[in-house]
Amino acid sequence: MPSPSLVRIAILDDYQNVALDLADWSPLKNRAEITIFNDHVAHPEQVIERLKPFDVLCVMRERTPLTRTIIEGLPNLKLIASTGTGNASIDADAAAERNVKIVHTGYSSTPTIEFAWAMILAMARNIAVENRSLREGGWQRTLGTQLAGKTLGLLGLGHIGSAVGVIGRAFRMNVIAWSQNLTAERAESKGVQLVDKDTLFSASDFLSIHVRLSERTQGLVGAAELARMKPTSRIVNTSRGPIVDATALLAALKSGQIAGAAVDVYDTEPLDLTHPLRSLDNVLATPHIGYVTREMYETFYGDTVRNIVEWLDETQRPAHA
Repeated sequence: MPSPSLVRIAILDDYQNVALDLADWSPLKNRAEITIFNDHVAHPEQVIERLKPFDVLCVMRERTPLTRTIIEGLPNLKLIASTGTGNASIDADAAAERNVKIVHTGYSSTPTIEFAWAMILAMARNIAVENRSLREGGWQRTLGTQLAGKTLGLLGLGHIGSAVGVIGRAFRMNVIAWSQNLTAERAESKGVQLVDKDTLFSASDFLSIHVRLSERTQGLVGAAELARMKPTSRIVNTSRGPIVDATALLAALKSGQIAGAAVDVYDTEPLDLTHPLRSLDNVLATPHIGYVTREMYETFYGDTVRNIVEWLDETQRPAHA
């Protein structure tokens, strides 16, 4: 039985079982009891039942959304320690109404920038297919695509998109971009050509998505947009799943309307075991690992410990201090 004097902390969705190894949790010794959950629970009733005893929840990005229903079902909850600089899957209003504090950690976009290029290069040279063939006793099976002279389209030219564009230019690609608020001045400052939406989809050999998920961007890439793409084109999504209409993407991939897709993000995560994206030959699918590096996790969990310690120092300070 836990000591009544100890704060109960739950670390959620630690898929790789590394949270305790990548930060120094000793400042919480004799102040807290820590429970690790390596598996993922999705149904709200199951989430509430699991997390009812805890005072502090450490959430990894948006893996477990903390909705109003869930927050209102956790009577002991006092602190949500989220990784990243923001977390749209936490109902901040519901938390505030129940005096639940939300804290965040540092973040770097470097892992996602690098990963987007890992996906582009892997698709261009069919690395996953050739690796699987070699393991199965085969030899050369496909023809790769060189990047020089091809067109890289960027849906979004924020910090990540513009950095991806810099690398595209280093590969001697033509880099174009469009988003709803992108100006010619910003595009020029990033060495990128601003085009209209239709041109972005029709001209891109590789289309990489780098916009935030919002009401305006949900379903932004749908059947009409995919229909404008060349049958040799490939799409890369390391941003958020719902930006691309999943049904339209599957139809385009199955029909050969586009050559392929590299996908790291999904409407529902973890991805269902029977989902077609797990088995289509022209899909390079990964389990939302764009930000998952040792260095990023060290920042996430190190800052989480400091956030919890600061909260404990604040809440346990004597009233006369």
